[in-house]
Amino acid sequence: MTQDGTGTAPAQAGGPANSAEQPYPVRSVAVKVAQWIERLGSIWVEGQVTQVNLRPGTRTAFLVLRDTSADMSLSLTCDPDLLRRLPAPLTEGSRVIVYGKLQFFTGRGTLSLRVTEIRAVGIGELLARIERLKSLLTAEGLFDPRLKRALPFLPATIGLITGRASAAERDVLSVAQSRWPAVRFVIRNTAVQGPNAVPQILEALAELDRDTEVEVIVLARGGGSTEDLLPFSDEALCRAVAAARTPVVSAIGHEPDNPLLDLVADLRAATPTDAAKRIVPDAAAELAGVREMRARSAAALRGWVRREAHTIEQLRSRPVLADPLRELRHRHDEVERLRTAARRSVDHLLRGESTTTLHLREKLTAVGPAATLARGYAVVQRVAGPERHVVRSIEDAPAGSQLRIRVADGAVSAAALGTQRLTPKDTDEKRK
Repeated sequence: MTQDGTGTAPAQAGGPANSAEQPYPVRSVAVKVAQWIERLGSIWVEGQVTQVNLRPGTRTAFLVLRDTSADMSLSLTCDPDLLRRLPAPLTEGSRVIVYGKLQFFTGRGTLSLRVTEIRAVGIGELLARIERLKSLLTAEGLFDPRLKRALPFLPATIGLITGRASAAERDVLSVAQSRWPAVRFVIRNTAVQGPNAVPQILEALAELDRDTEVEVIVLARGGGSTEDLLPFSDEALCRAVAAARTPVVSAIGHEPDNPLLDLVADLRAATPTDAAKRIVPDAAAELAGVREMRARSAAALRGWVRREAHTIEQLRSRPVLADPLRELRHRHDEVERLRTAARRSVDHLLRGESTTTLHLREKLTAVGPAATLARGYAVVQRVAGPERHVVRSIEDAPAGSQLRIRVADGAVSAAALGTQRLTPKDTDEKRK
């Protein structure tokens, strides 16, 4: 079925239409493919040699070049003298850069790269590439410590990626199980060097990362040469570890080895044994720590109780707590003294005021009208109807006026018979 849904291929310019009734023969397709590939020209390709087939007496050598990060390969052909002229023999696992041109063999329908130049990738070039990749990943932030995920204190299930029946696997399992026998491992054995290492490790990492029971993943292998450890500096592996949901521990090689995986992993262990020690706590040491903490906690609690009891005893021995009513009695006595003093002061004030009042009353009595009347004086009032007027002068009581004379023990009604004005002689006698 073609793009237009008719099942008929569009007619080629200048050629017959292609359809079920007019199909292309195999030779035409093979020739067209060969012609198209011929136009690609020569290219440089890098990879790892996985197969070398150089038979004596043959005019062509066959090789297989594999991608270092993916499960893909390419067939190579070259002149046997090209391999013989190399400075060092080409062996399986060698990293090379080849220059050649793609060829499509119409007879067999196969594709291969006809190589005219082969360059071995030396250790210096590999290290330089690792440094360039390191700078790139650093700029992207894959090595940022803030991205590191914390490892669980006591993982119940640990994922382990390592070589089959390797010393690294034995070290991790033996050390971890001796420290915490209940720990469980999910092991994925992969190639740890060579062209198949990276694809297999990526597959195992993805599988363990999907497993919800796996709490931490360990990538472990023993030491080796720089070429042996190249898979653990692969860009695809570094990015996969950075993107993983589960914390990843790198336990590659020995202390001097430092592939890029160590920088991107959440924890870098010096050796596989060190990884087991740092992931799984020592049961005996943890129990001893718990016992020590319990003893220290009990001692601290007892010390705190003793201090508080001593403080309470000191508080109880103080006078205010030994005899709580003492202050009340003291205040009661003071209140009584103040009440007595207040009473004395009030009584003294009342007596003084009573005496003063008595003296004032006596003075008032002595100078009052009643006392004057008692000494023989009288108050004369003229009665004019209902009103009474005190007679102060003879003009106030003319003859015939009705008078009321008030004395000490009563009053006398009288009438004025007449008036007589006093002479100076009478005034002097009165004074005498």
